[in-house]
Amino acid sequence: MSMNDSDQLLDLVSETKFVHILGAGLNSEKPANSAVKDLSERGWNPIPIHPKDAGASISGYPIRSIIEDGIQPEIVVLFLAPERAREAVRRLLLRNYESPPLIWFQLGAEDTISEDWLQDAGWNFVKDDCIVRFVQRHDLVREPQVIPWFKQVQSDDDSGCSVWSVHEWQENSEKSITELEWIGDLRDLENSNSSIPNYIRGLRNEGESLEACARRLAN
Repeated sequence: MSMNDSDQLLDLVSETKFVHILGAGLNSEKPANSAVKDLSERGWNPIPIHPKDAGASISGYPIRSIIEDGIQPEIVVLFLAPERAREAVRRLLLRNYESPPLIWFQLGAEDTISEDWLQDAGWNFVKDDCIVRFVQRHDLVREPQVIPWFKQVQSDDDSGCSVWSVHEWQENSEKSITELEWIGDLRDLENSNSSIPNYIRGLRNEGESLEACARRLAN
């Protein structure tokens, strides 16, 4: 169902810490790239999703290629053409989340077929509005979640080994010249069902926090 201009929407956006932004890549002239910066300046933790630019960062927030299995998105903003937005909605619906995310169609991403699917599934969505303008219009500000992020890439010495690195909150990093194997923040490391987070979680020493383990492995 549509949630445009409701108190429920205001509460949801205010309380949400992490916002997935599909279509947010390195092109600084694209609105999705600007949205990452604009939302982060008001205290949200944006999660840029862009298959081509995954491995780099925008305003210190790492770009992922996909929303991984095990991650529970709260708000998913679509900066995509309608056909690509439809495919993204289809993939999200197939995840069968216990708590469905709010789907936000940025201006130009609207797709009636996707909206019908969401209506039928009972998922909330927003259209005919921009999330950045919504936040600015209601003068919303929140405290950011200060957490590190991590990246694993293939080594550049042809050894077949991998290089695991830790990056502080809002620390920028360029895309590696070698293959990206995994990227995500501490929440992703805790919850993702991908093989690398699973492997890292299994390397914790007794009594060691996951963050401490991840930092130790980067040394």
